[in-house]
Amino acid sequence: MIYDKKSFIPGNMDDPEIYQKIFDAMPIPIFYRDLNGAYLMCNKAHEEFSGKPAAQIIGRSVFDVHTKQMADIYFHRDQELLKNPDVQIYETQVMQKDGSRMDVVINKAVIRNNDDEIIGIVGSINDVTMLKKTEKRLEKAQESMEISSHMLHKINVGIIMMDEKHKVIDSNESFAQLMGEETTELYETIPGLKGADVEVLVPEVIFKMLSSILSSGEEILERDIKYNNRLLHITIVSLYQYKVVGAVIRDMSAPLLVRDEIINRAQRIKVQNIETVQKIATLLGENAAETEELLNSIIESHRYDDDQ
Repeated sequence: MIYDKKSFIPGNMDDPEIYQKIFDAMPIPIFYRDLNGAYLMCNKAHEEFSGKPAAQIIGRSVFDVHTKQMADIYFHRDQELLKNPDVQIYETQVMQKDGSRMDVVINKAVIRNNDDEIIGIVGSINDVTMLKKTEKRLEKAQESMEISSHMLHKINVGIIMMDEKHKVIDSNESFAQLMGEETTELYETIPGLKGADVEVLVPEVIFKMLSSILSSGEEILERDIKYNNRLLHITIVSLYQYKVVGAVIRDMSAPLLVRDEIINRAQRIKVQNIETVQKIATLLGENAAETEELLNSIIESHRYDDDQ
């Protein structure tokens, strides 16, 4: 009598409802179908997945519950599983109510009775839509990285990227050549100098600039230095704040670079001068009309030159 009474205590594993409660608590759609494809059990997550309550699912076939396209897939896959009773895993897409498609992975296996006879199929449905989107984004990111790496190794300006451990993430041949013969030889042995210590590859001033941007999180730092009888223009940029920094190194002895840099710096000085003139005009006040008019004419003259 004690055993019988204990077996009917709510929540006891002998309570027939406890298994349904366990299945309903699981966030993954779960189902159990008989050999004819009729549903004998499903959980709350499956009701949400199907968009129908259990009352409209239990006792009905896949053709009653799902669209014909999906029902055909489920039915044929069930037949394949019954012919080859093993674990079955496959991917498919499910049309949702709003017309969008959900990527799912379906796991199924056969259920046997005490006589080892197959009596049905149990399965689960896993939504992998976000995973698929992430995989596509990663594929595109990988493609972009490959293209960027290819471009990095083709341009004539020296480039090096350093991580927070002061190791080389990547660099190009132009960088190695600017740093000298030893670095060029090392580059031929280690493509991109990946994993090498930056501190031993670059002059102390460049390493300090890289370390400064890395620790401060600043966006950019520029400076001209002399190295190996060359005038180098160094631009340090923060690529991933506090994690990755990069250096763009230009040999200012190259004729075309010298010309372009002179023009660029002259333009910057001109703009700065214009801004200074404007500030002076403001400081003089409204009473200095003639001076203000003269200064404005200078500004307009510079702007005219820019347009030409």
